Amino acid sequence: MFIYKRMTKNPVTINFDISIFDAMEVMRISKIRRLPVMKDGKLAGIVTDRDLQLAAPSPATTLSKYEANYLLTKLKVHEIMAKKLYTVKAGATIEEAALLMYKHKIGGLPVLDDEDNLVGIITETDIFKMLVDVMGLPEGKTRVTISAPDRMGVLAEIGGIFKDSNINITSFVTVDAGDGSKELILRGDFDNVEQVQAALEAHGFKVIDITKIS
Repeated sequence: MFIYKRMTKNPVTINFDISIFDAMEVMRISKIRRLPVMKDGKLAGIVTDRDLQLAAPSPATTLSKYEANYLLTKLKVHEIMAKKLYTVKAGATIEEAALLMYKHKIGGLPVLDDEDNLVGIITETDIFKMLVDVMGLPEGKTRVTISAPDRMGVLAEIGGIFKDSNINITSFVTVDAGDGSKELILRGDFDNVEQVQAALEAHGFKVIDITKIS
């Protein structure tokens, strides 16, 4: 799946020289946790709610509320924003974005077009929603987890078992079990769970779990 199908298009942005106080207000009103920072129409940085909180005076400060707010109006976003940016292109895949966020421990990525114009933002929440949809969870279904050897043709073999049983698989995910085998997670409309388990075990596959997702 491509990023442009899941990203937030036309994200809320702030200008390079906006104050931290104003950036906090934008986040509060828009109910978001990160803001792309723009300069001359191009992406210059990104600032998160954590960045803003770290820049704000400590709650233990002796400053009054008005003094603290005054300092926040003087400090500009470009002084604290992240300038080293990780970005993705709109035509990249969700997997590429997820791997980039995983490697660099970041919660969101600005999305650029081929001319490096900001066209969206994709966050860990977007990827989580995609995972839920791909796995068919909103539709309920029955979940079957199978232990299978990591060898060529095993997916076709299991698919054939379900086909011969006249059972439709609606989603299929494989996970490395770490011991030379794979855990295969299938979802579908299985009226006769015992029939599914018996057919799989008759072909030498171990059924780890069968759960109805509601």
